[in-house]
Amino acid sequence: MDFELKEEHRLLQSTVRDFAVKELKPNVAQRDEDAEFPQDLIKKMADIGLMGIIFQPELGGAGLDYISYVIAIEEIARIDASAAITILAHTLCANHIYIFGTEKQKSKYLPHLAKGENIGAWGLTEPGAGSDAASMRTTATPDGSNWIIRGEKAFTTNGSFAETMVVMAVTDRTKGAKGISAFIMEGKSPGLTRGKKLKKLGFKASDTSGLILEDARIPKEHLLGELNMGFIQTMGVLDAGRIGLSAMAVGIARACLEDSAAYAKERQQFGQPIGNFQAIQWMLSDMATELDAARLLVYKAAQLEDEGKRCTKEASIAKLFSSEMVMRAAVKAVQIHGGYGYTKDYPVERYFRDAKLCEIGEGTSEVQRMVIAKEILKQNVKFQSSN
Repeated sequence: MDFELKEEHRLLQSTVRDFAVKELKPNVAQRDEDAEFPQDLIKKMADIGLMGIIFQPELGGAGLDYISYVIAIEEIARIDASAAITILAHTLCANHIYIFGTEKQKSKYLPHLAKGENIGAWGLTEPGAGSDAASMRTTATPDGSNWIIRGEKAFTTNGSFAETMVVMAVTDRTKGAKGISAFIMEGKSPGLTRGKKLKKLGFKASDTSGLILEDARIPKEHLLGELNMGFIQTMGVLDAGRIGLSAMAVGIARACLEDSAAYAKERQQFGQPIGNFQAIQWMLSDMATELDAARLLVYKAAQLEDEGKRCTKEASIAKLFSSEMVMRAAVKAVQIHGGYGYTKDYPVERYFRDAKLCEIGEGTSEVQRMVIAKEILKQNVKFQSSN
């Protein structure tokens, strides 16, 4: 078991860290205030390969592994979580096509997505179907050489401007979750309307909107994967997605720790830096311990993904722990900063707002506990009584 990053991973880490500091850090607070993530920054992220890290070079990607992906996401999220979640949602869409698409679909859509020429979005959640995704109301009905899609999607990251989307819809109501299919939808599809951009507590600079599908018409060949297998597909795609979101939580938590440590060395009270006080030291120690634990869980899940092994339990464990860890870290960061932490003068206020979404997006903490328990009980482990 090797806990050291490979040379290529360290080089990537350094490259992305420098990029984030140089390109994303300036005006990050203003972007949050304006609730806008500029398109030119997406292009700059694409120029260094961040929009297609895990996809093969022949498909326009960087051809790197999942360890590289989580390293990059952590570095981006350390500076600007809105930029990180823009990449995550885009990758979720592209990865769904990469895993389940036909060769024709992959050759048509992935090069543009991997190069960042097109931005992707992934539409599963609906106004009345969140954690219970199987209760979705959006339907897809065959009509000659087309599918007609009717319904509405909610909380769609990149939804306002994505040119390529993967959308889930019911194709056989009688089969419940086994009657849902996935479809590729282009941004200019007839009948597709972008909903109002949401005003959010955190991740304000990222784009989140609804998708309104009023007899939206797409070609028959835009069915993604097998008919009625869309829900099963999402479970596999979400494993990888949860690993990425976990890395984002680690990045935000690292920002909380590093900023708090710097502040504790500078802030004077009672004639000395507050970092000299045990109460502050213990908070920093807890933050550092949980941060390292979360990162190791993320790397473990990413390694399994790289090896092509099933990682449903490990991805959910990483997501559960890292998302709750970052919330605890953000609370401590604000506490260490005191009154200043409650103002926009210091970025921990933004970290605090951003952290909460990590416990909600791509499956709430409650859903992760259900997934983990289900995986444990499926293992058929025989427990021997101590009596």
